[in-house]
Amino acid sequence: MRPYILAENNWRDIRDMNIEVALLPWGATEAHNTHLPYATDNFQVEELAAEAGRIAHENGAGVIVLPAVPFGVNTGQADIRLDMNLNPSTQLSILRDLITVLNRQKIHKFLLLNGHGGNNFKPLLRELGLEFPDMFLSLCDWFQIAKREISFRESGDHADEMETSLMMKLRPGLVQPLHTAGEGKAKVSVITGITEGWAWAEREWSKVTADTGIGNPKYATPEKGEEVFRVVSGKIAVLISEIASMKMDQRYRNPE
Repeated sequence: MRPYILAENNWRDIRDMNIEVALLPWGATEAHNTHLPYATDNFQVEELAAEAGRIAHENGAGVIVLPAVPFGVNTGQADIRLDMNLNPSTQLSILRDLITVLNRQKIHKFLLLNGHGGNNFKPLLRELGLEFPDMFLSLCDWFQIAKREISFRESGDHADEMETSLMMKLRPGLVQPLHTAGEGKAKVSVITGITEGWAWAEREWSKVTADTGIGNPKYATPEKGEEVFRVVSGKIAVLISEIASMKMDQRYRNPE
């Protein structure tokens, strides 16, 4: 039993527990090239949440890790077999219901740990912030930490070197030999603004990639996965601890 994991505890444990921050991991169920499982995003975000929760708990933070939501926004992958989709409006309803529980029970600090690039939670949390003015609603896209902190030989954003390395560390028995993986080659938009990053249109997955991957996984290693896990979980743990210790009426300071 890990005292910071809600699913592993009973009511007697939870009843008198000091909880400052509720952490919700949110993943997706979708194809990840031919070498990674459909639940890749869920395995990653759950393990990172648990490890960050452990570190923060051991450092004195009152954190509880909620069960992960295993489905995400996959509107651009409608024709990829069994890529499961939740519309953003559905995600908003789920978040509203869960935050209602936390607000009612006076757990006013909420951190959403996102494990799927297709999820866009900022506008949802903006809307819910108006409905729940007593709540502190925050978001972390864990993969952005990895991309900023760690260098990889091959760029990509789906079943790529980074994700494959992390899965080699977390679930090596579910990673197929890399020689069986597709190369993750991806077409790019013919529209300049989209390729330069200052305009956007959703990618139609089956027209962009032949193997559902974006990014070549061939240089992935368990050692790189260990580095990703250590660096990312450590930074999320600091984030949890800072949120837990923050006074709700003192959320800002003057710049140094």
